[in-house]
Amino acid sequence: MDVLLVRAADVPEYVQDGVVECGITGADLVRESGAEVNELLRLGFGACTLEAAVPAESPMRSLDDLDGVRIATVYPRLARQLLGERGLEVELIRVTGSVEVAPRLGLADAIVDLVSSGSTLRTNGLRSLGALFSSQAVLVGRPSGDERATELATVLRSVVDARETRYLMLNAPESALDEICKIVPGSRSPSVLPLAEPGMVAVQALVPAADVWRLLPRLEAAGGSSILLVPVERMLA
Repeated sequence: MDVLLVRAADVPEYVQDGVVECGITGADLVRESGAEVNELLRLGFGACTLEAAVPAESPMRSLDDLDGVRIATVYPRLARQLLGERGLEVELIRVTGSVEVAPRLGLADAIVDLVSSGSTLRTNGLRSLGALFSSQAVLVGRPSGDERATELATVLRSVVDARETRYLMLNAPESALDEICKIVPGSRSPSVLPLAEPGMVAVQALVPAADVWRLLPRLEAAGGSSILLVPVERMLA
């Protein structure tokens, strides 16, 4: 595998033109470029939202209030599309630098920009009117690309899915098995193995990582013991 390091904004064009078989960039940059590429996989990092924001003292209170105003943005194509879907007509001003200062300089009445924590907006005396688009890092490939890009997507998906999953192991009385199986989330039944101790079984299952803190007390209350949670390195559902 050859890896080419380029600006994130250039990745969709490189993939579309066949310079590379696939690329990693932000979903927002894919939409803004208009490149003909397929999203093969959402990678679960670099999460942010494209939001409209106005000065704190502005009378505007919702996205609908943006109708007819001047908006500065680094994402004119995407902003026009998303605002147009809401039936809003705006004057878009494309900027390439610090878009947050545009309202203070009198260049625009509002901005549309990527927001992660919101600290940059607050530092510049801005407040959000709401999110227009949720973005994160994505793997993209050409619509007519070969199967190598699909194979890479499968390999990466095994890591992405594993990060969101934990492997659960516990011991429990057979009499508690039905209750424990109801508690354990997931699309498939857990594995159940008999133990050397009569009347006891071992239960093993894949569970969502986000649920484990709520899950453990319920399993213990249902009769589970020797409860273990371990990370999963790779997983293909």
